[in-house]
Amino acid sequence: MDGRRSPCRHGPGPDRLHRQRAPRPETEPAATGGESAPAAGGGANDEVGETVTIGFSGPAAGHGWIGAITRGAQAEADRYEDVEFRLSEGTDDVNAQIAQIEQFINDDVDAIVVLPFDGAALTAVATRAMEAGIPVVNVDREFSSPFAARTTVLGDNYGMGVSAGQYICEQLEGQSDAVVAEIAGIDSLPLTQDRSAGFAEALGDCGLEVSNRVAADFTVQGGESATAGLLQAAPQIDAIWNHDDDQGVGVLAAIENAGRSEFFMVGGAGSANMMREIQSGDSVVQATVVYPSTQAADGVRLARLLAQQKGMSDLVQFEVPREIQLFAPVVTQDNVEQYLPMAFES
Repeated sequence: MDGRRSPCRHGPGPDRLHRQRAPRPETEPAATGGESAPAAGGGANDEVGETVTIGFSGPAAGHGWIGAITRGAQAEADRYEDVEFRLSEGTDDVNAQIAQIEQFINDDVDAIVVLPFDGAALTAVATRAMEAGIPVVNVDREFSSPFAARTTVLGDNYGMGVSAGQYICEQLEGQSDAVVAEIAGIDSLPLTQDRSAGFAEALGDCGLEVSNRVAADFTVQGGESATAGLLQAAPQIDAIWNHDDDQGVGVLAAIENAGRSEFFMVGGAGSANMMREIQSGDSVVQATVVYPSTQAADGVRLARLLAQQKGMSDLVQFEVPREIQLFAPVVTQDNVEQYLPMAFES
């Protein structure tokens, strides 16, 4: 459900971005030079290295996607015997999350992974961590300053809308008068605005537009209520895009209660619930667009590389990138088996 873009898109100053912690005394020097040797390709980055401590802080798991984020971070850390993982209790209290990061700074951890409840509110404390020489990996909701993180892992909210719109265009090819409905999340959030903008642009590219639109609130109850109103207002619909699979549980309940099935639906986020609907072949749910719940797991992996002063061996450029934005693929019956193992439960 999440994702927030910061207005700060310019690059940060070189000193803070390229500041690295001094190698630990037990780090072996490279054969030439005296600095740590870069990891070679072919999976060498997964080889056991110096033990590093990584702290993780995120919101409370009141949503299926957030719960999957935290479990994914823990599971990824558990893969590495050279990672000591410190998981803070999830909280939606900004001051409590600030205190968690301050504790990580005081403990002199080797890296911090943060999915902030509020990116702007946590920017200052994340910047202090960076200034202390601790690389910060920002996940999903961006800080408001480029100095607050060494790298950022993002989903693609705009891309979700584009993927959903392109899929619907393909399915409704030639139907210029098709009725397309949209069930958004919370309209005041930038992530919802981005998803809707991408959806509208993709539909416009094939001559379609959103005929009926309602907004829910990422909850089952909100999804059911908003959808009930939509179905009453639109007696005929050809396709629906629902932004969020957690609220999609309520969306499906409203559809069943109304006895409607003349349309197909595309979900959003990529829950296991919706993927099982797709698998069944007898549901209105025909596809869902993934908003990866692997972002924190990717963040832990990147934090380990940064703490061990390694790079990304699959890239020609050695350094870990400043930003990684994950793709928003469409899951259908053709590829659902591939994506189901990574899906979260609503």
